[in-house]
Amino acid sequence: MNETAPAASKAAPRASFAARMWTYQAERFPVVKHGALIVAFGASAVCLSALLRGGIPTWHAIVVAVVVLFGFFFQLRVADEHKDFADDAKYRPERAVPRGLVSLGELRWVAVGVALVQIALTASLGWGMVGLLLVAWAWMALMTKEFFAPKALRARPILYMVSHMAVMPLIDLYATACDWLPSGAMPDGFGLALGAFLGLSLTNGIVLEIARKSWAPEREREGVETYSKLWTPGRAGLSVAAAMFGGLMLSAFVHVQSGAHVVFLAGLLLAALYALYGAIDYAGTPTVKAAKRLETASGVFVLTNYLLLGVLPMVERLWLG
Repeated sequence: MNETAPAASKAAPRASFAARMWTYQAERFPVVKHGALIVAFGASAVCLSALLRGGIPTWHAIVVAVVVLFGFFFQLRVADEHKDFADDAKYRPERAVPRGLVSLGELRWVAVGVALVQIALTASLGWGMVGLLLVAWAWMALMTKEFFAPKALRARPILYMVSHMAVMPLIDLYATACDWLPSGAMPDGFGLALGAFLGLSLTNGIVLEIARKSWAPEREREGVETYSKLWTPGRAGLSVAAAMFGGLMLSAFVHVQSGAHVVFLAGLLLAALYALYGAIDYAGTPTVKAAKRLETASGVFVLTNYLLLGVLPMVERLWLG
């Protein structure tokens, strides 16, 4: 006679918080994928500031800028989880928060812990830096609340995008200040070149934002807002190309102001040509492959901008003495 199976089995224990956060970062904030761009962004900002003032950056300033920027971008992801929770629960229930992998409360506590590290690192460069940290956080808070005008902003997609991407120059201002504020050196023309670099960070943010939300028609989903759906793929692709061209003009100006070797300007031009081809190709034939190429080309364009404007020219200066 067969034995009767147990009426119910015990539920599998829930994974530890650390394991769940590791899975969360892999899905929603992949450190390896975003790491290169964030490191290049932070290091470039510090190195460019030093180039413009004719100095050499400290490792302290570079480390603080990079680590604090990692924190900023993680906090932006947490802010997006809160802002988009209702839409995600309705249209994207497979995402980490709607399916219960982590809760919004848990993410808030991690973001607070990250903020404490950011304050400590920022204060190590001088308490005057903390004000710039608070300004960036204040803008992020307004973004989370959609500037208390969600309907008005969502009805104006360009204003919505620019208002949210405006956090990029604020983050960039903090990163450059890791060098110029402690040094106290701001020579003639420094402010103009710095302003152009901050404008470039806004433009680069727009390039990445439109590119990652430009999909092939067969990949569009109900409830997911994309620029390809809003503007048509052709207009979305051409918008990315226009933003890239504007970014190239700003990066060329900053390059000249920094006094870097002309070879770095040639590199900027080659990267821009590659990226512009990807944008125009997608605009003409918005296939899945072309959409992926557009996103990749946009990332290459932005990464190359930061490496060739600050990091590599500073390496050349140190190498040649």
